Amino acid sequence: MNKLNTPYVFFLGIGGIGMSAMARYFLVKGRSVMGYDKTPSGITEKLTQEGALVVYDDQWNEAFEALTPENCLVVYTPAIPKNATLMLEFHKRAFSLVKRAETLGMVTRFEKSIGVAGTHGKSTTSAMLAFLLSETPHKCNAFLGAIATNFDSNYLFSDKAEFTVMEADEFDRSFLFLAPFAGIVTSVDPDHLDIYETADKFHEGFRQYAMKIDPRGVLVVREGIALPGLCKKVSYALESTTADYVGINLVEGAQGISFTLKTPKGVFNDIHIGIHGQHNAENAVAALALCAELGLELPSIIPHFSRFQGIKRRFEMVYQSDNLVFIDDYAHHPTEISRLIESVKAMFPNLPIAGVFQPHLFSRTKDFAQGFAEALAGLDQLFLLPIYPARELPISGIDSPWLLSKIRMEKKQCVTPAALMPLLRDFNQGVLLTLGAGDIDRLVPAIKELLIANENE
Repeated sequence: MNKLNTPYVFFLGIGGIGMSAMARYFLVKGRSVMGYDKTPSGITEKLTQEGALVVYDDQWNEAFEALTPENCLVVYTPAIPKNATLMLEFHKRAFSLVKRAETLGMVTRFEKSIGVAGTHGKSTTSAMLAFLLSETPHKCNAFLGAIATNFDSNYLFSDKAEFTVMEADEFDRSFLFLAPFAGIVTSVDPDHLDIYETADKFHEGFRQYAMKIDPRGVLVVREGIALPGLCKKVSYALESTTADYVGINLVEGAQGISFTLKTPKGVFNDIHIGIHGQHNAENAVAALALCAELGLELPSIIPHFSRFQGIKRRFEMVYQSDNLVFIDDYAHHPTEISRLIESVKAMFPNLPIAGVFQPHLFSRTKDFAQGFAEALAGLDQLFLLPIYPARELPISGIDSPWLLSKIRMEKKQCVTPAALMPLLRDFNQGVLLTLGAGDIDRLVPAIKELLIANENE
């Protein structure tokens, strides 16, 4: 625990969503926080406003001269290349470098922590859980994997908190550094095969994670997922006759989705959450199931759910009028894309759906090409952007034209970000989706402005 008591903390990749939440934790604790990131962003700008020193030049500079191996903890994300200049310089100067996930594990080791894991849904579910707990006398701290609209942050702090909610990320097996008191697993669809190599090894990672849940705690698992564990396990689902917690009678309304919740202790009618999508109703069932299993009274919690506003880039309704809808979503896995399109079709059955998709990682595109092809074929029109490489080098033969050739639909084309805007100048009726985990979100403000202009012409 001594590593956490240093007066300085330096973050390599401070602009990452998980890294920035950890940076905010140390800022709240009164530490001097510094960090490097490749490019400025809304997150880094806000961290600067909150008191962090953020640099964008991958070089040692005079601002770091006060740092020593004894007074500074260096936290890094696996997204930072191992040959990055600052990474090498910290190693050369004998600093102790610790992964973000390991740091989170140390921070939450002696707290009543709740880990939310899963290939899809973990960010929304953890934000729901944090919001609900924050509305109770128990309060909570939270390390979230996205910006929660209700908090306008990915970090939540209360000096009265009984619980700490944390997103348990499977990438790089990071969640194995955690030891939650309780947890939720939303899905185990294989992903990150550049790390895990095979689906069996990916599932083994989740099996190991489930075994780390405190035997005195509880694990809430989506029905159909088989995981071992030493703690109590309960299941959840939509429209099931066998799960322990079930959402039924789903109704999409103007302000969100409503449903009835069946639990081992009774039935709760007219639960309304302030966001749309059947997949979000399922996430809500998981969050309420865990609250119930923690001993909280659902009748006192449920009314707050109508004020939940979701998280940035998860079914985010950017613009809506009678004939034109613009939704931005982080979906970057075939299952996520399929579920999103299904929800949009249910909400807007009479409108055509166009999508702008930016594939994330060459390896993921290669591993799940057929899944992407089938999911994206659910659109009426597709604009396919170049692959966002993130931490990867190109793979020969794997690019967006290659993926486009596998998608069976008529209205499809590869476009660059620069060429996209002119193609959307006539888009004035239907649903437009922007999808992907890269930097596609930087196009969202300009697209919104263009769509509004289209309607006003």
